[in-house]
Amino acid sequence: MRQTEFLVAACDPKTLTVGQLMQDAVFTCGSRADALSISRMMNQQNFGSLPIVEEDRTLVGLVSEYDLLQAMIDGRDLRKIMAVEIMSSNPVTATENMKLEEVANLFQDRYITRVPVVRNGKLVGILARRDLLFGYMKASQYWS
Repeated sequence: MRQTEFLVAACDPKTLTVGQLMQDAVFTCGSRADALSISRMMNQQNFGSLPIVEEDRTLVGLVSEYDLLQAMIDGRDLRKIMAVEIMSSNPVTATENMKLEEVANLFQDRYITRVPVVRNGKLVGILARRDLLFGYMKASQYWS
């Protein structure tokens, strides 16, 4: 859930942080999960990517729709591929204290649609572009 959903009074959107904007309930999987299972989860939950974590929630990668489609194009059997084989192993990340404008620029500059949020290397949330828009809209409702 996003903290911005609980905003009852408008505020300057420039003061919003990733910690307020991010979703803190994040679906994840381990690096040994097969690509077909990842694809099923992403389709069922309507996700465009899935963070790959170790048991202690250390972020080790990210599997995106792009990664799955590329494996399919390459003729690989998704049942026989593990996440570790197709994931981006050094994904772009954000921290909870980043401001809305800073992370918006990150999305635009890196051409990404969502970013894992980490604290000391451990996954604590995920932020999508639509979360930024929602937070901006919610904070701006009565701000002028």
